[in-house]
Amino acid sequence: MLRVNFSRCAAAASVAIAGTVLLSGQADAAVYLNGSNTSTFDVTLKIIANCTISAANLDFGQSQGVLATAVNVNTTVNVTCTNTTPYNVGLTAGSGTGSSGTTRYMSGTGGNLGKVQFNLYQTAGATLWGDTQGTDTVGATGNGTSQPLTVYGNIPPQATPAPDTYKSTITATVYF
Repeated sequence: MLRVNFSRCAAAASVAIAGTVLLSGQADAAVYLNGSNTSTFDVTLKIIANCTISAANLDFGQSQGVLATAVNVNTTVNVTCTNTTPYNVGLTAGSGTGSSGTTRYMSGTGGNLGKVQFNLYQTAGATLWGDTQGTDTVGATGNGTSQPLTVYGNIPPQATPAPDTYKSTITATVYF
């Protein structure tokens, strides 16, 4: 004879049904009991006219002998300005003794007082590059990326001073 315990089956079914209702009820509560609101916010940035400048050294060589012929080399000045920002780049006379305007000298770094005359040009052998805005500076308009400007260096033939290392420090300035 088969005996079935209906009270245990009924209790198990009721727990199973209650669990389903409870789980179903919790999911519905999460969807229907929580409201929502929104808010907006602005993201802003103000770009101002700005420029940066960097320059590479100009090296006329480390084994130059008699200065009987011209020595020509070049270097680059890199200017980065905000898009549409007009700018001018000036080069100072330098730190060599007797330098002024676009007349430039490198001074001996040892104990001697010798100097070597040199020129910095905007184009090879043409317009001297100085630091007087509107007269001898190089102008352009920024495009938001680095813009290289070539500096053409020249040592003209001249009386050769004593052996030594000769140097001048030039300051490149971007005006905007």
